[in-house]
Amino acid sequence: METERQLLEAIRGGERAALRRLYDRYSGYAMAIGLRYVPERDEVRDIIQDSFVRILTTIGQFDYRGEGSLKSWVSRIVSNRAVDYLRQHQRFMTVDTIPDEPDIVDEPDISGIPPDVLTAMIGRLPPNYRTVLNLYVFEQQPHREIARMLGIKESTSSSLFFRAKKMLARNIKDYLKSQET
Repeated sequence: METERQLLEAIRGGERAALRRLYDRYSGYAMAIGLRYVPERDEVRDIIQDSFVRILTTIGQFDYRGEGSLKSWVSRIVSNRAVDYLRQHQRFMTVDTIPDEPDIVDEPDISGIPPDVLTAMIGRLPPNYRTVLNLYVFEQQPHREIARMLGIKESTSSSLFFRAKKMLARNIKDYLKSQET
């Protein structure tokens, strides 16, 4: 399999087929990232298209830092485009008061849950919960950066993450109970 370095060299060398290989290699991964933020596939396709336009027009400026860095860069662009999409379509509510959820003390074991079921559970979270959860867990952004990106307070980001985690834990427990019967 072609390494990221080889793929980048081919792209930078003007090989048009390398652009297609880049898309083929990362489009499925990009779709999975997009679906974590926006659960509607048609909308995610638009996000992916915008992301790849950005990727292809700025790849000359990409600073290769070893195998995996290209995939991480693609991930960042897609997640940023997804967050931009949510902001543009007013799907992210910036609130300082967050409704109470019943406390869940134990974090459930997710090892027995199929990835597509877990992804669907995340997709059913309210958009603001889902966005903060994705940025914090999958993109490993600190709450300070999440707050800056979303135009909210850092404490709001922390609260949204905590609420998302509790809601997701409750959904996981409900799913696990339903599988026992």
